[in-house]
Amino acid sequence: MVERDLKGIAMEDLAGAQKAAIGKAGEMRQGGSDIRYIRTTFAPEDGRCMCLFEAESDSDVRRLNDEAGLPYSRIVPAMDLTPQG
Repeated sequence: MVERDLKGIAMEDLAGAQKAAIGKAGEMRQGGSDIRYIRTTFAPEDGRCMCLFEAESDSDVRRLNDEAGLPYSRIVPAMDLTPQG
């Protein structure tokens, strides 16, 4: 999970950042990395943003965000507990 501080970001810029993450994940998959963008949760009141990726390693997630030019506070392991069904 990628944690970001995006206080004051315009919704158009947030959408652009999401598209950049999705596009870079696709590029990296084509290059042989097993990484997938899952979802973003954004709390506009305080600017907290959490982006969930599925990847082999945190270094792949870090590389994706660095190459896409996306700011982040930290990258931590997380589990998606969304109910299936």
